[in-house]
Amino acid sequence: MSAAQHICDGRNLARHAYTAPRRHWLRGLAALVKEWRRRARSRNELAVLCDRCLRDIGATRYEVYREINKPFWRA
Repeated sequence: MSAAQHICDGRNLARHAYTAPRRHWLRGLAALVKEWRRRARSRNELAVLCDRCLRDIGATRYEVYREINKPFWRA
């Protein structure tokens, strides 16, 4: 193998080494956005429940009010 081939192989390895963390970061970001959307959707569903349904799940109107007024990024 020539010196030029070794250099090219080194560049390919370096490129792959940086691609993996980037993919990992993007997957983490996608999972975070998915969780935020789930929270927002759940809170919207909770907001429209009647008092009878809230009693069935053991929640008070005050607890629901506090939950639905949280920003989507807060658990």
